[in-house]
Amino acid sequence: MRGSVVVSALVAVIVGFFGALAVVLAATQAVGATPEETSSWVTALCLTMAVTTPILSIRHRLPIVTAWSTPGAALIAASSGVSMSAAVGAFLLANALMVLTALFRPLSAWIERLPTSVAAAMLAGVLIRFVIAVFDSAQAAPMLVLPLVGLFLVMRLVSPFGAVLIVLAVGVILAHVLGLNGPMPEITLSSLTFIAPTFDLAVLIGLGVPLYLVTMASQNLPGFAVLRAAGYHQVPSRSIIAVTGLASLATAPFGAHASNLAAISASICTGPDAHPDKDKRWMTGPIYGAAYLVLAVFGASLVSLFYALPQALIVTIAGTALLGALSGALGSAMADEKDRIAATLTLAVTASGFSFLGIGSAFWGLAAGLVTLGLSALWKR
Repeated sequence: MRGSVVVSALVAVIVGFFGALAVVLAATQAVGATPEETSSWVTALCLTMAVTTPILSIRHRLPIVTAWSTPGAALIAASSGVSMSAAVGAFLLANALMVLTALFRPLSAWIERLPTSVAAAMLAGVLIRFVIAVFDSAQAAPMLVLPLVGLFLVMRLVSPFGAVLIVLAVGVILAHVLGLNGPMPEITLSSLTFIAPTFDLAVLIGLGVPLYLVTMASQNLPGFAVLRAAGYHQVPSRSIIAVTGLASLATAPFGAHASNLAAISASICTGPDAHPDKDKRWMTGPIYGAAYLVLAVFGASLVSLFYALPQALIVTIAGTALLGALSGALGSAMADEKDRIAATLTLAVTASGFSFLGIGSAFWGLAAGLVTLGLSALWKR
């Protein structure tokens, strides 16, 4: 054990939790979650991280770091007309599909064959709303939002991981100076709230299936790539998907949407800064899990703290946190020239908020892109 192991694990927790909590809170608001359900949602997610990361890291002796699905939370936040109970039904479907992916190799092979351009364009269509919302909020609170955007652009040159955290810290101070913060909450312990699911076919198709696809294509697959790039060539992909899928199934009735292999925060624990010996970096896993257990205990207070902040600050934090993901998604979507029309159509339909038969735009954007690619393939034949 080295001090760098502890530091790397704690930095990964801080980046993963505080850098993306605003996106999760936006998701809870979109489905009309009560304060108790919101607290339960965050607590259940933290418990999932606290359990899955140590299990996988110790079992495989690899720095396997799990996280909640931030693109999945963004997808939920972009939805409309979905109740909390129907959302839980969609979470159960998405995570059941995750478990089936681990059990049946043909299903995982099908996901890997999903065109990268279309999958990335669907994600970009979801994320772009959050970045645009930053500048919409700048009209209402320019003295708060614009300095923070400028600060983010400068700090990301120094530390892409820490830029969002610096924006959060400075934003809280600036909002206080401007008199925009609400009263600070008392420290309270978290609790779990059971939410009985309802299974609405339109929500299952329009939210559950895209949540599964986004989590697999935008979180798990890049997470596998991060591990391989760090020199871990024998990645236990099916074990990772099975453990995170089962844990997510167990916590979905308490509001947690999905957990998966981390990508961005995982790179903090998989590199030489964590430990010069790559065979000992797995020790970050138990430290990471213990930190998330602490966050689970005080999750209710952290949620209340975020709600005491002005909405413009929350929107700015979420938008800047997702800017890198949006940039990467756009780059992947447009990388192959022959797929650009399909990718552009996917992005446009998804970003439009188009809904048909009660099914949301993410599903129709994906369908539009796949149909376009299919027609192109048939024409060439």
